[in-house]
Amino acid sequence: MTDQPSTSLNLTVSNRIRSIIGGSLGNLVEWYDWYIYSAFSLYFAGAFFPAQDATAQLLNTAGIFAIGFLMRPVGGWLMGTYADKKGRKKALTASILLMSLGSLIITFVPGYKQIGILAPILLVLARVIQGLSVGGEYGTSATYLSEMAAKHNRGFYSSFQYVTLIMGQLIALGVLIALQRLFLTEAQLHSWGWRIPFGIGAILAISVLFLRRSLHESATFAKTEAQPGRGTVKALLQHPRAVLTVIGLTLGGTVAFYTFTTYMQKFLVNTAGFSKNDATLISTLTLIIFMLLQPLFGALSDRIGRRPLLVAFGVLGSLCTIPILNSLSHATDKWIAFLLIMAALIIISGYTSINAVVKAELFPAEVRALGVGFPYAIAVSLFGGTAEYFALWFKQAGHPQWFFWYVTGCIAVSLLIYVFMKDTRKHSKIED
Repeated sequence: MTDQPSTSLNLTVSNRIRSIIGGSLGNLVEWYDWYIYSAFSLYFAGAFFPAQDATAQLLNTAGIFAIGFLMRPVGGWLMGTYADKKGRKKALTASILLMSLGSLIITFVPGYKQIGILAPILLVLARVIQGLSVGGEYGTSATYLSEMAAKHNRGFYSSFQYVTLIMGQLIALGVLIALQRLFLTEAQLHSWGWRIPFGIGAILAISVLFLRRSLHESATFAKTEAQPGRGTVKALLQHPRAVLTVIGLTLGGTVAFYTFTTYMQKFLVNTAGFSKNDATLISTLTLIIFMLLQPLFGALSDRIGRRPLLVAFGVLGSLCTIPILNSLSHATDKWIAFLLIMAALIIISGYTSINAVVKAELFPAEVRALGVGFPYAIAVSLFGGTAEYFALWFKQAGHPQWFFWYVTGCIAVSLLIYVFMKDTRKHSKIED
């Protein structure tokens, strides 16, 4: 493998696709490492928080999940600055190193019974490191994929960021299903089996490190490499409208996404009363279809524009979220639950498939990675990362329906942004 600073300036179509695949596979491993925490929290919650109330244990692990999200703006700032100053390729390599370190810590940290309060402290440390990694990964990979794609198919290729993001979550669930049904008993999973997926993640991250070292650098970055002041917050603040647009358009989408993906497995168990195995199976099937929808919606945005898809998500999400969650909370049939979640994910695809390219098209190259990653991470930390925590908190307080209204309100706020923003396909700054 080579670490030469080659760029996308004169790449063939096959080389361009190979670079997009390479960047996407790294994204997959990043998100696998991130999501196994949520997928396996039902099993390791008791190891770190020995409370008698299962909801209280999940509340504690969800709180640490949220702490990881709170570090994402820091990661978005640090890695975004690094990507705009030193290159997208170097930032992508650094983020995978951090993720590997976080997974290794969780793999080997002893439980509360062995080292007491130090156990949850080390768990927090690992999630802080992973939060920095994911915070930097999103903005840099979104920028890289958008810059490597041609204008006429940018929505299609950029959608693979969420394809690999969802695939990372699917692999996490696949590992969970395999351990549940083929290799380990439930007692073994609770005792030590939950450590296995974190070890797998650390190994995969190290493998991807070598893959990312062979990527071509973006030609767009090469053109601005000598430009002074690039990648600074001061330069970013010269684009206040774009920054606020990123925060506003992300707010509703991130709450909806985390509600119907990462939290849904716990919702099916803790609220609807499904078994852990059935909840995992339902989540897996819905995510497979959700993943396959992303390129279709991305390609559609290349034809009709980005804004119509965002508006459709905003309108349908505002109208349908409460009925879907109310019906899910009383569902007893697996296929009814599957269809309800699938309906929500089809609606959410109007946001997830194109949100990365929309943000990249808002900023000039000299602050693109920082502009995409930093304000996005702020919105995700405040709203997406806390969605599961709020859901469990409302449930513990005896008012689970209040969370349904909260999700709807967030989507409605974003709808206002979608209605008044320009269509970035027609007003893209990537060609500037």
